[in-house]
Amino acid sequence: MEPEALDILLPYQKAWIEDTSTVKVWEKSRRIGASYVEALDSVLDAAKSKEAGGQSTYYLSYSKEMTQQFAKDAAFWAKHINAAASEIEEVAIKDEDKDITVYRIRFASGFEIWGLPSTARSLRSKQGRVIIDEAAFVDDMAELIKAAMALQMWGGCVRILSTHNGDDNPFNELIKEVREGKKNYSLHCTTFDEALTQGLYKRICLVKGECWSFEKQEKWREDIIKDYGDGADEELFCIPTRAGTRYFPSALLEAVSDPDVAVIRKSCEDSFTFEKEEKRIKEFGKWLKQEIRDVLLAHTNPVYLGEDFARSGDLTSIFFDEEMPDGRLLTFLVIELRNVPFAQQLQVIKYVMDTLPNLGGAAFDSRGNGQMIAELAAQEWPGYVYQVMISVKWYAENFPKLKGRMEDVTTNIPDDPFIRDDFRVVGLKAGVPCVLERSGGPRERRHGDGAIGKLMAVYAASEDEAKGYQPMTYEAVKTENRYQQRRNDIWDD
Repeated sequence: MEPEALDILLPYQKAWIEDTSTVKVWEKSRRIGASYVEALDSVLDAAKSKEAGGQSTYYLSYSKEMTQQFAKDAAFWAKHINAAASEIEEVAIKDEDKDITVYRIRFASGFEIWGLPSTARSLRSKQGRVIIDEAAFVDDMAELIKAAMALQMWGGCVRILSTHNGDDNPFNELIKEVREGKKNYSLHCTTFDEALTQGLYKRICLVKGECWSFEKQEKWREDIIKDYGDGADEELFCIPTRAGTRYFPSALLEAVSDPDVAVIRKSCEDSFTFEKEEKRIKEFGKWLKQEIRDVLLAHTNPVYLGEDFARSGDLTSIFFDEEMPDGRLLTFLVIELRNVPFAQQLQVIKYVMDTLPNLGGAAFDSRGNGQMIAELAAQEWPGYVYQVMISVKWYAENFPKLKGRMEDVTTNIPDDPFIRDDFRVVGLKAGVPCVLERSGGPRERRHGDGAIGKLMAVYAASEDEAKGYQPMTYEAVKTENRYQQRRNDIWDD
């Protein structure tokens, strides 16, 4: 290895790259630079001649964005060590009934680095090194590893890296077999604290041009653990949780978290319910105008609204997803209402649906108390509102659509720890994704509300697309809006 490249690495990264075992397994904390160092190893092998032991690399992960990032890391390393390599190429390959984009970097040696879909058939007729990244989250790890092991016959090698995804996940079973001596593989384990001890945060400070101190590192560590909440043991400290039921991996949630999404929260004291109607209307009217109106008016593409209803205890979550010209469905606003009276929840719904420049459709939680709001909305906007009676069958049909969009990076979620927690409590029960647990503290209890709100928005958009409406031409005629008139009478006082 180039001495300069080695100097950049932290001790646990050096230990990994210096291990030349045919099969290596890395049980790791999230975000410690494991894929980054594996990209360097791939470049070093691809840059060698065949006589010097060079070979191509095939990288597989469940996330398109992770594959893109690995290709970028490999391109960085190729330039850093002056390896003669092409720029990243996007290549379309035919897979059943659709084209899939894969990524390739070619080297002067004749070898290549490929970023491929995480399916066993991706490795057919291949020869070289195989990397299975976040192996605990691929659809069929056993089949993928079996296909990868076949490449050993002609001198290839296999690298399996992952955080945990439950104690009954095939990745954890593999770890147990290695530790018990049933598999003659090399095993590395790096927790978050071990990475910190070996200089992870010092390196982060160096890259960001900041001064390091132990106190600053401890505060950063505390914040990271707090962000992961109940998932910290599994995500950071290599302790698998029970049953492996988590449906949305943390890596996937991080990949689609968007800091530009506005999250606006409104809560009420119990006494607010019994204030005079005029006061309640006026307070919410001013709040809507000051906090919400401009955000809504800035988005002129079709917008789909998804609502998960709650009156007390949990919260109402309302997602606003804009359909972009390229087909992406992007959340730009989330409104959360806690302990808000029925009348004001309806006031919020009326206001936002009247204010949106281009309402595409809306889906409302219609079970229990939410049925009233959903029915009134359907009466007010006939043809635009879906009243959803959530069931096991509905979850089974719609959660995979949302997850597919996230994996394809054609949708997003807010970069908000509370909303990410809503997705983390979605798990598999009898093979069906559903909300399994609660999250949050005693005063901020949540029950997957954000995940259901997002799911409703995606459902509304998919149902609208399925209708196949034909575009129409029309001449607009200005008419009086009675809701706008009512706002002028009362809310502007």
